[in-house]
Amino acid sequence: MPDISCKLEISPLKTIYLLHKIPGNKFRIHYFIPIYSLNENQQWDDLGTGHVSSTYVKHLQGVSLLVRSDSQASLILESKINSNTPYQKQQETLIIWSEGENHGVALSFQDTEGCHKIWEEICHIQGKDPSIEITQDLLEESKEEQLHDVLETNNVFDLPNCELCKLEEIADFITAVLASPIRKERLALILENDDYIKNLLQLFHTCEDLGNTAGLHHLHTIIKSILFLNKTALFEIMFSAECIMDVVGCLEYDPASAQPKRHREFLTQNARFKEVVPITNGELTQKIHQTYRIQYIYDILLPAPSMYEENFLSSLTTFIFLNKVEIVSMLQDENFLSEVFAQLKNAAIDDDRRRELLLFFKEFCAFSQTLQPPKKDALFKTLTELGILPVLKIVMSMEDLQIRSAATDIFTYLVEYSPSMIREFIMEEAQESEDGNLFINLVIEQMICDTDPELGGAVHLMGLLRTLLDPENMHATSTKCERSEFLNFFYKHCIYNFIAPLFATTSEDICEGDSEVGSDENNTHCLNNYQTAQLLSLILELLTFCVQHHTYYIKNYILSKDLLRRVLILMNSKHTFLVLSSLRFMRRMIGLKDELYNCYIIKGNLFEPVVKALLGNGTRYNMLNSAVIELFEYIRAENIKSLITHIVDKFYKALESIEYVQTFKGLKIKYEQEKDRQNQIRKNLHSILHSKILRRSIRVMDKKEENCLKGNSEEGEATMPPLEDDFQDRFKFMETKKTKENEDKVAPPKRLSSGGYKYTSSHSAAAANGTRSLQGSSTVGLMNLPEDDENDKEDETSPRKKPHLSL
Repeated sequence: MPDISCKLEISPLKTIYLLHKIPGNKFRIHYFIPIYSLNENQQWDDLGTGHVSSTYVKHLQGVSLLVRSDSQASLILESKINSNTPYQKQQETLIIWSEGENHGVALSFQDTEGCHKIWEEICHIQGKDPSIEITQDLLEESKEEQLHDVLETNNVFDLPNCELCKLEEIADFITAVLASPIRKERLALILENDDYIKNLLQLFHTCEDLGNTAGLHHLHTIIKSILFLNKTALFEIMFSAECIMDVVGCLEYDPASAQPKRHREFLTQNARFKEVVPITNGELTQKIHQTYRIQYIYDILLPAPSMYEENFLSSLTTFIFLNKVEIVSMLQDENFLSEVFAQLKNAAIDDDRRRELLLFFKEFCAFSQTLQPPKKDALFKTLTELGILPVLKIVMSMEDLQIRSAATDIFTYLVEYSPSMIREFIMEEAQESEDGNLFINLVIEQMICDTDPELGGAVHLMGLLRTLLDPENMHATSTKCERSEFLNFFYKHCIYNFIAPLFATTSEDICEGDSEVGSDENNTHCLNNYQTAQLLSLILELLTFCVQHHTYYIKNYILSKDLLRRVLILMNSKHTFLVLSSLRFMRRMIGLKDELYNCYIIKGNLFEPVVKALLGNGTRYNMLNSAVIELFEYIRAENIKSLITHIVDKFYKALESIEYVQTFKGLKIKYEQEKDRQNQIRKNLHSILHSKILRRSIRVMDKKEENCLKGNSEEGEATMPPLEDDFQDRFKFMETKKTKENEDKVAPPKRLSSGGYKYTSSHSAAAANGTRSLQGSSTVGLMNLPEDDENDKEDETSPRKKPHLSL
């Protein structure tokens, strides 16, 4: 079987799912994929793209993998799934197998679903568990081949003699061995136990002295093939001090290049090793030299592995990794760091010396990333004790760009390792500092004052600030809450420095003279200045992050400083990315559905700049148009009533002509629905109040009549049974009472400014000397009807539970 680790480079293709209806109302999914074939030169050839499926093929008498071309419907591949063929799945999207001695086939899937479905079919046919990634052990061969290998004599597998005239034969032999994993193992074992590699390097010197170009090309192929064996024991030989430069020399003579590259010249003359602090340990010095040169070979001289070669030269990368771990450990043991920090703290050293120390320490921190967590914890604890952060504060304020850049990179390693350690130092420094010159404010200043036209440094520092302000990596203990402590500190001591450019650009003087300043794009306070716009966009990006994660702290600052109004001024910029950043900030605020934010927006009429931007954009379909439409659509979909009412009342006339989306008509519909609902509530409340007041008035009259009758009874009036003569008088009395009740009907109540209701009633009573009509009016508060508290409990709710509805 061919070596499946050979370089396979493909362009990513989207997988297209095609559903073909088959009998029984079932569907078979075909996957549109590229297919590759391994040629005799161990290179992958693109056979084209097509639809892969698994189906029973009659003439092959078994289930087969079929790939048909989409354009011509021709058959690209027809491969029977044999029970003894080793199939391998790599990286969840690649299936590879061998069709013959030197013919490999690879199917590349864009997603894992398609790959998994085909893999399940293969495993089902072979009776294997689909969770495995290889159906047969690639190192296993048939029993006959194993027996043949056991009986095979050493002479059959002997390498050709290491002679100048046999270099071509050696190159062909080793290249052929790479196709068989078991033969690769045997070749590596032979090379380990012999001086064969050293003898080859001796021939390299001979070929160079003789100018034997063909021999040098063969040596390039041989040495490169030995490296591809990926064996640590061979690396120990080839990367030893006596051999490594000769290995580099062999790799200079690439047959594909017209002229050899001068890598040895670069490594010996250009790449000079500097000891910023004298290293007395010779083993450490040798290890540093070796690691640098191996890294150079891996990065420069060897081809970069493709995405399908995850184990390509894995032993070499492990070799480099272990070397770096050993270097870091040896430097710690040598008390080397103490000397470095002592010199960095020395104010008398010049900038050149300080630059060299920082560049060394930057590389040391890069190497430290290879340490395991316990060793890394111990290292960074040591660095903290040595005073790494005070040193960085000093060097980051210097004018030298290289020094500042190296210090920023070192600070990055520290922030990525432990944001809590940095936050703790910052707050302790604030308690001890008297001049207010804080380290975090220095970082903010470096971000704001970045001179790079593309603001590369500012972008980097903004990412570090975001990490420090991220509540997700803040810890809470029984004694303190890091989140509240640090955020309180930041919004008290740092936020004003961070948004100073925003306030400077949107100040009243700038806005009043916008016509003059706007015409000068070189003015740093101009919205149309590209670098200023980039910086403001970065600031808005972090402020948007704060709105999402620091809800309480940033809210107080936005409301107290009227921050959103200033942000929306930036929508006047000609740079669309800045306009979108401003809009994104407002969108994040609205997305919180905080009614306090909504009231602030309504009171300040802060939708006006957004509507102007939309109308100014005209009919152009671009990011600005989509972002504004999405903002209004979100308000409609979430039915944010206060904002819907404000938008329709203020801006619907300007927006109703936009008909290519239904967003604004939808807002109007929501507005009308809410208006109808409020009207219905008012009507219901009016009816309820009227019936309540009427019932209470009737009860008052009944109670008065009852009291009057009770008084007459107590005065001793005789109660006589009704007589015929009295019937007319009794009937007249009842008629008079009924008439009186009808006259006491209450007019519908009227709302007073004080919150009560006014109603009028009229009644008449006969007096001894004649009849007179009395009319009166009284004001009745909804909550102040004490007469019937006990009788009307079922009709009333307590004042606390009554809803407050505006009429």
